[in-house]
Amino acid sequence: MKSLWLILSNPRYFGVAWVFTSINIWFGTWAIYIPTVKEKLDINKADLGIALFCLSLGVFTIFPIASKVINKLGVGRASWYGVIFASVTAMLPLMAPNYYLLMAALYLFGASNGFIDIAINTLVTEIEKEDKQNFMSAAHGFFSLGGILVGLGSFLIPVIGNPVLHMGITVVLVFIINFFLKKHYVHVVAAPVEKEPFSLKLFKPLLLLGIIGFVSFGAEGAIVDWSSLFLKEMTMAPEMLIGAGFLAFSTTMTLGRFLGDGISAKIGPIRIVGLGALIAAVGFVLVLTQQTAWSIVGFALNGLGFSVIVPELFRIGGNVKGVDSSQGVAFIAGAGYMGFLLGPVILGFIAESASLNYSFILLLCMALLVFGITFFLRRRKNS
Repeated sequence: MKSLWLILSNPRYFGVAWVFTSINIWFGTWAIYIPTVKEKLDINKADLGIALFCLSLGVFTIFPIASKVINKLGVGRASWYGVIFASVTAMLPLMAPNYYLLMAALYLFGASNGFIDIAINTLVTEIEKEDKQNFMSAAHGFFSLGGILVGLGSFLIPVIGNPVLHMGITVVLVFIINFFLKKHYVHVVAAPVEKEPFSLKLFKPLLLLGIIGFVSFGAEGAIVDWSSLFLKEMTMAPEMLIGAGFLAFSTTMTLGRFLGDGISAKIGPIRIVGLGALIAAVGFVLVLTQQTAWSIVGFALNGLGFSVIVPELFRIGGNVKGVDSSQGVAFIAGAGYMGFLLGPVILGFIAESASLNYSFILLLCMALLVFGITFFLRRRKNS
């Protein structure tokens, strides 16, 4: 909890953490109005899927150029420009008057989210280097808090009665807070890195981190999408408990991220990734008992285990020797988002052709794979 107090007591850290909160507030507010947009534009599920793909396309388009832009602008200034870019583009999907402009709006919104995600994770990496303070995990905890704020804000939907007005109020309030906090980080620039020529030896740790990112993001996306259905179909949970798995996962995810920095400082980032993967694996074993109570406990352990993995990946990726921090972060973000998007689809295909149980067996195997990869990373670090 030391890193949480650090953020709450020092505007240098709170300003950065608030950007994480902002990202989830923008995205979450859009997400709760997806059914409204679908109805307003009179589009079917297939068309909506293509439109949402444009959002993902925007994210992936920005990844190859993000690190160059961030290095040119300076990571602090790039993060602030990302806030401006995301504030503007967050308004566009809800204002789109037709389907084609919706696709264009979502593409731009996706690009802004991809850019600010890389910029802000790079910024945390650089501040940690400068100040010798760990707060990456707690900063990601503030991202989770953004989702909670969106959930509370959803109660205002019938009061406001207008999606564009709701998003407008949200964007303005979030932007004003960011505007007053930007002075605490906008001047930060990345420390120069002595680059090494490209080699497989240099690429290997990034590749291994990318695999962990793909698996971890994919597993998170799968639990968000499939936990309720698993409880309903596989454990025959009563209606009132169907959402309990996701609630347990989200709660321990937030808690774990506030505790992660302190544990990481004691045992190191690679060990905590391994520990998180092991806890997640135990969680999947409990989920696979197909007993409602044990499965819910399993989802809670999944949240606790995965909570520390993603922040630590960004921290490790931003400190790979011979690689710019922004390039390391961008590589992991790209692999992670690919997992987040493809993971639920792959698992859905397995669930449809075999059983949802087999999907979660695959997730258990993936958690064990991550646990195994950490041994290779530790061996390389010690060699």
